[in-house]
Amino acid sequence: MVPAVDPGIELYVRNKRPAGVKKFGPEKILLYVHGSTYPSETAFDLPLGGMSWMDYIARRGYDVYLVDLRGYGRSTRPPEMSQAADQNAPIVRTETAVKDVGAAVNFILKRTGSPKLNLLGWSWGTSTMGWYTAQNNDKVHKLVLYAPQWLRKEASLTDNGGWLGAYRSVSMDSARDRWLKGVPEDKKATLIPAGWFEQWAAATLATDPVGSKLPKPMLRAPNGTVQDTRDFWSVNKPLYDPADIRVPTFLAHAEWDADLPSYMLHAYFAKLTNVPYKRYVEIGEGTHTIIMEKNRMQLFQAVQQFLDEKVEAGM
Repeated sequence: MVPAVDPGIELYVRNKRPAGVKKFGPEKILLYVHGSTYPSETAFDLPLGGMSWMDYIARRGYDVYLVDLRGYGRSTRPPEMSQAADQNAPIVRTETAVKDVGAAVNFILKRTGSPKLNLLGWSWGTSTMGWYTAQNNDKVHKLVLYAPQWLRKEASLTDNGGWLGAYRSVSMDSARDRWLKGVPEDKKATLIPAGWFEQWAAATLATDPVGSKLPKPMLRAPNGTVQDTRDFWSVNKPLYDPADIRVPTFLAHAEWDADLPSYMLHAYFAKLTNVPYKRYVEIGEGTHTIIMEKNRMQLFQAVQQFLDEKVEAGM
């Protein structure tokens, strides 16, 4: 548990590294952050088929961390989450999430003695990591954005309309429906390997000590990100400028992503005008959640190549 910038808030940080290795350079340290609904550990460190993405990276010589932002997973739940959702305005806006990422980064840099590290964000996590990097290029070695968020042309799948309370409650049935949205009917049955969704759903619900005990178990998720989509991403008002990012950047995306469609990837890539180099990969037969689907190794390998490579001038 790592203290946030704000008093009384603690952030859950998990670490995996190769046994026996004591010192890691900036290029071998990585921090992951989750998206707008689910915590980090049940996506990034869920041992599907016996191995998580965190395991995959750590086994390749990396010092790997994940963080849950306030209101998510094992981190401190703001007091508004102890009240009925309609009693308060949306909590944990992106600006607050960036502060939490900063607290985790500073903890890791102090712990390792490194001046920099790699950052990896998924979905809303691409906005927190992208915005953080734009403000702190000196602390970032490389940036990986999986399913990048950018200006939106249609309503978000996480926004059901109407007045937003402090948080929303998500059933696993609705999570599965959202997961498979946009997937051709004849591909749905084989996209997620047998048992993987159930393993993820059970682990994810277990991170919410209140929602998991309801008659119909639910996962509570802060609504700050939904409000930000209404106030910024849906009305052509970006929260930050990717042109302020000045580190090597890699974007990863899957073709059936209905949450953050391909046009966002392309628009974001064009905005990266001041990076030393940039690249993106679009993976076929995958959704927003390809991290937990049959083609996940394509994502892992593409990201790993970017992390591992040393690019020399003139090559």
